[in-house]
Amino acid sequence: MWGLVPLFWPLLKPAGAVEILAHRMVWSLAVVGLALLVLRRWGWVRELLRSPAKLGLIALAAAVITVNWGVYIWAVNTGRVVEASLGYFINPLVTIAMGVVLLKERLRPAQWAAVGIGFAAVLVLAVGYGQPPWISLTLALTFATYGLVKKKVNIGGLESLAAETAIQFLPALGYLLWLGTQSSATFGAEGAGHAALLAATGLVTAAPLVCFGAAAIRVPLSTLGLLQYLAPVFQFLLGVVYFHEAMPAERWAGFSLVWLALTLLTWDALRTARRGRTEAARLAAEAATVDAVKPRAEAQTEAQAPEVEAR
Repeated sequence: MWGLVPLFWPLLKPAGAVEILAHRMVWSLAVVGLALLVLRRWGWVRELLRSPAKLGLIALAAAVITVNWGVYIWAVNTGRVVEASLGYFINPLVTIAMGVVLLKERLRPAQWAAVGIGFAAVLVLAVGYGQPPWISLTLALTFATYGLVKKKVNIGGLESLAAETAIQFLPALGYLLWLGTQSSATFGAEGAGHAALLAATGLVTAAPLVCFGAAAIRVPLSTLGLLQYLAPVFQFLLGVVYFHEAMPAERWAGFSLVWLALTLLTWDALRTARRGRTEAARLAAEAATVDAVKPRAEAQTEAQAPEVEAR
């Protein structure tokens, strides 16, 4: 669903990117609120309101994802789907770099190599575009920041989206009402079908997130990480094959370097996970051996006890 979203935003024209963004915020809250009402999951609200620090982080997440959504919608509707897909390809590399800079995490050699190759890719693409790929970098930085903030907040995906859209709701609704007073709103003016599509932005936002949350507790993390590459792959293919965006040689070179970095990163993650499972299995086997030997040793000690007492 995330990979096919570029097919949806152009359907909302003649609405501009900011109007689409405002509708996305308003209708997302409606969809998520309805889902929480059905599931009866409201206990987190009281806990969140009692924590000013978490509320501040939620507000930051709302601001960051607003920029991300807005830039992405604008990029798709102005024929820059390929550049937008690049942002989500380099997002894992930006996340790792932020871990080093902000959280002082230590990287393995393969991770350092992947980040270095990713940086080289950005330089190649900057030369090809004649300027840094600002759309890609903005999408990658905002989404990586969003992920970092969500990690700090540590509440469920549905609940987090509800809190974020609740913060976005009033400014978004105010903007839509202002558009109406200026006779610039397209909601209703372009027919019932167009209005229904604008309302569907809430479902388009919430449905993939709900599926992702459901998958996260059922699918191994390594598999989940690999599956997340499908979205930018679909976006890239749509940009090249369906929207017929230009792909000169220098752009192919930059993307190839990004894909090389992601391949190295994935290989390192899978190898590390395999080593972790092997080590866990070894420790479990050792623990089982100790547990099996211990009763025999205790039985032998008990058998020798009367002899020692007699002596």
